[in-house]
Amino acid sequence: MQYRPLGRTGLRVSEICLGTMTFGQQNTEAEGHAQLDMALEHGVNFIDTAELYSIPPRAETQGATERIVGSWLKARGNRDKVILASKVTGRSSNDWFRPNGELPRLTPKQIRYAIEGSLKRLGTDYLDLYQLHWPDRKINIFGEGGTTFHSLSDADEVPIAETLGALGELVAEGKVRHVGLSNETAWGVSEFLRVSREEDKPRIASIQNAYNLLNRTYEMGLAEMGLREDVSLLAYSPLAQGYLTGKYLNGARPAGARTTLFNRGQRYEKPGVDDAIKAYQALAKEAGIDFAQLSLAFVTSRPFVTSNIIGATTMEQLKIALTSIEVQLSPELEEKINAIHQLNANPAP
Repeated sequence: MQYRPLGRTGLRVSEICLGTMTFGQQNTEAEGHAQLDMALEHGVNFIDTAELYSIPPRAETQGATERIVGSWLKARGNRDKVILASKVTGRSSNDWFRPNGELPRLTPKQIRYAIEGSLKRLGTDYLDLYQLHWPDRKINIFGEGGTTFHSLSDADEVPIAETLGALGELVAEGKVRHVGLSNETAWGVSEFLRVSREEDKPRIASIQNAYNLLNRTYEMGLAEMGLREDVSLLAYSPLAQGYLTGKYLNGARPAGARTTLFNRGQRYEKPGVDDAIKAYQALAKEAGIDFAQLSLAFVTSRPFVTSNIIGATTMEQLKIALTSIEVQLSPELEEKINAIHQLNANPAP
């Protein structure tokens, strides 16, 4: 396991990060603990969660993942052995995150409420990284309408300076060591950097965005910004919600799989997606590499990726993901990957 700098924080995180969003819905507490144990045994020192989790979001399971991670930290007594990240929910129409049905916004009051809840559930008095799960403004971030930007939000937005100021208070109090973004755009990253520089507020360390063989849009603009400004990419959905294992090809719905259970895979059911998956799957077979491991190794090996956030529902899936670091992509194999991308570019942004 390699360890890479997290922005300009001085922290070094494992190239694989354990994502935990299945804990509390698809995975029990015992299963979550087993996954965390295995990850640490393989050298993972980076754990990512969120107040939103588990996924899919429901009032009944909100916060369950943090509680499971927290009970594991307590049982193992190893808080000092891990770099722990969580997230505050962005603007949402879901009314169960805040008291009295108030809808989530990235205001100082709500950020304060969210961090106190996360710390309590996790059983810790600080987070190493606290991220904004998505912006307070209206943008295309979860594949709803492709990459075309249609219009500015017609709702009032919480100013970035106000949100960043609230995060700065948490840093000053020691409740948060460093701050980051998620599901952000190049403009958003640029604006957060500008505000932190001009108004002496905390500098963002990272951005957590989707990145995989079916969605390489991060490479257009954000990759250069991340490298030049030392803003680390924490890549999520490296297997495109499992579609880059080939298990959903031709409309297949395996028993117990996420899309089968929850029907939330629309981002990866667009025209051209199956053609791209089949091409990458054939390439993996030709190279003698497990398809999932090829997909994961591609993400981990990108020079602008600091950590690849993996997720699993079974221990076998987790082992495959953890051992993907052993897969090395030759220059010839990368050329073939890029040739497929040229013909099937970003079908699932």
